[in-house]
Amino acid sequence: MSTDEELEGIIDAYEYLVGGIDEEAQHHATRAYGGVIRAGKGSLVESIARQLVQIAWGLMGQPSYRLTIDKKRISVPMNRGYVERIQNAAVRQHVSRNIADYHFRVSADLHIHIDGVFSIAVECKAFTENAMIKRVLFDCSLLKRVYPELEFLLFQLESQLGGDYSNLMDIAYGSYSTHTLLSFFDFPLNIVTLLEGERSPDEPIHKPEYYKPLTKESLYRAIDVFRGVLEKHK
Repeated sequence: MSTDEELEGIIDAYEYLVGGIDEEAQHHATRAYGGVIRAGKGSLVESIARQLVQIAWGLMGQPSYRLTIDKKRISVPMNRGYVERIQNAAVRQHVSRNIADYHFRVSADLHIHIDGVFSIAVECKAFTENAMIKRVLFDCSLLKRVYPELEFLLFQLESQLGGDYSNLMDIAYGSYSTHTLLSFFDFPLNIVTLLEGERSPDEPIHKPEYYKPLTKESLYRAIDVFRGVLEKHK
């Protein structure tokens, strides 16, 4: 199957889900309307990202067995410097004696492993606003404590970050608020947007009158971003 044919399949899946999810949500017997919409779009974005990573890897001429993708939770140990800052002596001693038990489990939506090495974490969102990107950045910072060389991508269907993230140009200058948040973390976050135009909560794309097309050009642009990151680890 050619790359064009694979991308056409992705677009077909997008059109099928976005075109039918509103009716499905209205008639779902057990789940609330909004929950069905969020779950459907979330699964779609994750599936698209996974396929594009695999396509990018193949276009690099790399064998598929070298690339694996999962989303297993990572156990992040306690920052030991925190123990000395605990003011209550009894609590400080208790934590210190049991420090091996203190950890937090975290994961991204896609963990990309190359030759068994966790190399790239991809967070997949139907849309992202700056209140959400704070959580994404914090989760990335936790993962980076365990995997210092890890790289990060935010893969979103629509953008609600402001600026020009949704203009789908080769260079995105970003937004004032997003860059300010990024400035407090010591690692880059590649941001990939698939659909043109800033996301509006009052104009959901699963409504026919607000539908936005997914194009091959957008998918190829995303593949180029994935290739750029994957090239560093091949």
